[in-house]
Amino acid sequence: MKVVMAITGLIMVGFLLMHMYGNLKVFLGADAFNHYADWLKGDILYPLVPSGWFIWIFRLVMLASIVAHIWSAAVLTGRAHAARSTKYVTTKRLSQTYAARTMRWGGVILLVGLIFHLLQFTTQTVQTGFTAGAEPYEMTVGAFGNWWLVLLYALWVGIVCSHVRHGVWSALTTLGANTSPAARSFLNGLAWVIAVVLFVGFMIMPLAVLFGWVN
Repeated sequence: MKVVMAITGLIMVGFLLMHMYGNLKVFLGADAFNHYADWLKGDILYPLVPSGWFIWIFRLVMLASIVAHIWSAAVLTGRAHAARSTKYVTTKRLSQTYAARTMRWGGVILLVGLIFHLLQFTTQTVQTGFTAGAEPYEMTVGAFGNWWLVLLYALWVGIVCSHVRHGVWSALTTLGANTSPAARSFLNGLAWVIAVVLFVGFMIMPLAVLFGWVN
């Protein structure tokens, strides 16, 4: 179960890095951003796969990863509770980071935020500053022109990055990379770098829209 969590977690971290890179294309202007969004739904890997198939294959892989990640987390949590031999409160607690102690609730918050994000930018069910049928650039500028949405987004991205920081460390440790004090130090530094890069990379775009640098 831990290996399943590790592999699916790293798949999602890879997706976040690619998504962050794509978001930064907003600084190239409306045409470039909209073209990138259309390209994602079009001819990636063509003719290896038929035109338009890649996005659906990608979505299925991501959905399978999310389901497997949640399932393995639930199984491990159930096993941890079942393994407790006493109901008494212990006086000594293992040293843990804040992120490690809140991984389960953080995961729930991430899932709720993800659903809202998909309803907003993928299905356009929730329209925040744009109308149905709007182009990706128009949706982005319309949505993040709202200060309250940028604030909520910042809080959500912060939780995401806290989850990622602990998750990268835990995943690589589970997969056997934590083999020495030097390796432990490197993995911890790598996890922090990825988390910080993601937070800065994801927040540059909405802040630029909010302050009128992108319009």
